[in-house]
Amino acid sequence: MTTPLAPDLDRLAELLDRLDTQHHLPTLTEDGVDRFAAEAGESMVLLIDDPKRVPEVWDVAVVVPEVLATLRTPPVTAVADLAASRLLAARYDIRRLPALVFRRGGEYVGTLEGMLDWDSFGPAIERTMKAPVQRAPGIGIPVRSAASGACGGPAS
Repeated sequence: MTTPLAPDLDRLAELLDRLDTQHHLPTLTEDGVDRFAAEAGESMVLLIDDPKRVPEVWDVAVVVPEVLATLRTPPVTAVADLAASRLLAARYDIRRLPALVFRRGGEYVGTLEGMLDWDSFGPAIERTMKAPVQRAPGIGIPVRSAASGACGGPAS
């Protein structure tokens, strides 16, 4: 008996292969995500999840290459495999997959979560690409040393 939440790894592998071979969107592993972002300049990474659990993955995998083809200057784009997607989702506090993570020179720019309407996708990507680099969202509060005087007064 098949578990309903067990990943359909064969179909997922076929999807990733098709995105690479037909649309030139390479698959990134955990080891390659930061290197890709640093080398790519303006980059966008599609984060995925098990399509059995999140069927929108199939939709976004079809729509994103079509939307990229309509953009005047599309970002360099790749697809994170399951492990890399989970790593990036945790790093950027992404709560809804699929998602798109935008970086410039390796630094965080923004995120689009979930499936968007076809007419909204292109403008949302272009808007996010134009946004300035910003502090990445995450869990917790930035830590400062006591010597920085960050606790309300000058350090003694």
